[in-house]
Amino acid sequence: MTITVALAADPPPQALLNQFTEKTGITVNWLTLPWDDLQAKISEAATAKAFFADATNVDWSRVGELGELDWFYPLEDRLDVDAMRAEVPQLESFTKDGHVVGIPYDASYLVTTVNTEHFANAGITTMPTTIHQYTEDLRKIKKAGVVTYPLSIPFAAAEGLSTYWYQTTNAFGGTVLDELGAPQFASPDSAGHRAARWMVAAFQEGLVPPGNIDLADQQAQRTQMARGQVASTFADYSGVVGSLYESLIDSSVPGRVQYLMTPGVSGPAQNISNPDGIGIPRQAQHPEAAASFIDWFTSAAVQEEMAGLGDPRLAWAAYTLPSHVSSVEKMATSGKLAGGPEIAGMLKTSRPVFPQGAPTWYPQFSRAVFTNLHDAATGSITVDQAMKAVAATATELSGGA
Repeated sequence: MTITVALAADPPPQALLNQFTEKTGITVNWLTLPWDDLQAKISEAATAKAFFADATNVDWSRVGELGELDWFYPLEDRLDVDAMRAEVPQLESFTKDGHVVGIPYDASYLVTTVNTEHFANAGITTMPTTIHQYTEDLRKIKKAGVVTYPLSIPFAAAEGLSTYWYQTTNAFGGTVLDELGAPQFASPDSAGHRAARWMVAAFQEGLVPPGNIDLADQQAQRTQMARGQVASTFADYSGVVGSLYESLIDSSVPGRVQYLMTPGVSGPAQNISNPDGIGIPRQAQHPEAAASFIDWFTSAAVQEEMAGLGDPRLAWAAYTLPSHVSSVEKMATSGKLAGGPEIAGMLKTSRPVFPQGAPTWYPQFSRAVFTNLHDAATGSITVDQAMKAVAATATELSGGA
């Protein structure tokens, strides 16, 4: 029997996939597609009720849509998901109306990164734990001339700006939507409104490079944080210290960038999760075999092999961080994970952007978020106008108009 697995990543080593075949007798046909093309293919196949893959991507942002449309099998019927919950905290991001749509195969959450050398050169000896102190420290770095623009915020009208705002809203102590999808950020004293004001004020004050108005998140990582051009990114990506900033090829700051517990209003805040998952489309030809693959692929033992904790021949170059807490802790203990203890602790307490699951209308909502925040940064509208516009979109989409 052969199953088709479609993800937006090159396949793991064939030697690793061969282990699954030897164990189960199931051969894996791996299909790689760019993320946007993959999402389109998933939707097209489901709409046409046509076969596309036996197992494929379930992105955290599409859980609400995929669950509402019933395009994927509920995995609690085929896997022991309850046994995973303590070990895989980001499983919550893939639950819709009590049904598990996908299983996270990596861990991804938003974190704060800092160039410790830049902070030290500005005379900062104690790292900030609150947003107020963090902002004051950035001003000190700028005033001392360590770098001209100490903070990276990707203000391009793209998804990365939305997720940056979600994490900042969380740091200010609030949520984006309630369980019914109603906006929680329209009021000026709300966390989301304050987060937007802080981001835009940082840009207009000159803490953020002017060119960031059209810079996307990964561009900012590679051209700014990895090159020592800025001192910090408030909402960066987990695993990026080891995968990029420690690189002797792609970075000029090895050994200088660390994770910082994300500053909050009165102390460190939790971290918002945005992981990738894998699930079984309703049109799968071999759903039981696909479930066997997912069970194997998302197991702690296999994730540790993919992360490079075992035979080097089985390590997966495209893999960043296991979804199992114990696996991340093993990486930290082994010294194979930059900032290991910090990143493991953040995984344990990471939480979904939308505890009730991303709404079915998430793409339209995110577009409203990043478009209006971008416009507020340019000065074409005020932050209050931006937040009211996003709130109006959410209200209309959620049926609350």
